[in-house]
Amino acid sequence: MNAVLYDVQDNIAILTLNRPESLNAVNPAMIDALLAASSRAASDAVVRAVVVRGAGDHFMAGGDLKWFREQTGLPAQASRERFEELIEGVHASVLNFKRMNKPVIAAVHGAVAGFGLSLMLAADLVLASDNAYFTLAYSNIALSPDGGATWSLPRQVGLKQAMEIALLGERFDVSRARELGLVNRVVPRDDLEAETLKLARRLAAGPSTALAHTKALLNQSFDNSLEAQLHAEQMSFVDCATKPDFAEGLSGFFEKRKPVYNKN
Repeated sequence: MNAVLYDVQDNIAILTLNRPESLNAVNPAMIDALLAASSRAASDAVVRAVVVRGAGDHFMAGGDLKWFREQTGLPAQASRERFEELIEGVHASVLNFKRMNKPVIAAVHGAVAGFGLSLMLAADLVLASDNAYFTLAYSNIALSPDGGATWSLPRQVGLKQAMEIALLGERFDVSRARELGLVNRVVPRDDLEAETLKLARRLAAGPSTALAHTKALLNQSFDNSLEAQLHAEQMSFVDCATKPDFAEGLSGFFEKRKPVYNKN
């Protein structure tokens, strides 16, 4: 059984975490498959939006603790090498999602824990079902976070809230996640798939160059000076303005019709 399913429909790559019997917990097979799938989505010219979701009743319950325990029984150096290899794959996958020039939507339900939360944070937009619940969880088993959580959380919720989530490892519900700004929209569980695909189709039909530039500008803004960000905006604006999508957007506006993008 493939640990991550990959499907493309309507220019949308749908990546489904597929270890439902283990609550989609992370093990090497899952990470190898996630890295391959995210690389494929990033490089596929047909794909203009990406969805990450979980099979079964949960998005992802964090690491596979059975696998973790097996590694602790190995000699110290062998154990260290196994964990280093796993986290290298985790981080390469996160970088794929952050760097790809197409919007990424996480559709989460049930448990969103450990790396599940880190993976969600790496997405550009998050739709959550009303039964979703969240915990960073690492401190509960004497680990520090991975998957970019310590980079993403302070930027999204502020340092004090990030400290609380990371240090205490407490569980919080979808209302709290919405209040913190960790999710964009909350929908009934039965509507999650339909609402996710609706949003993904909207993005896939949008001006891909402009969306790619906008994603990149927002992601780099925290690390840029104002002057550097203004320069980046100028370069991006001019690049967008010289693409066929811009002319189509103007034509749609003046002709009072919906533009048809991605004719580049």
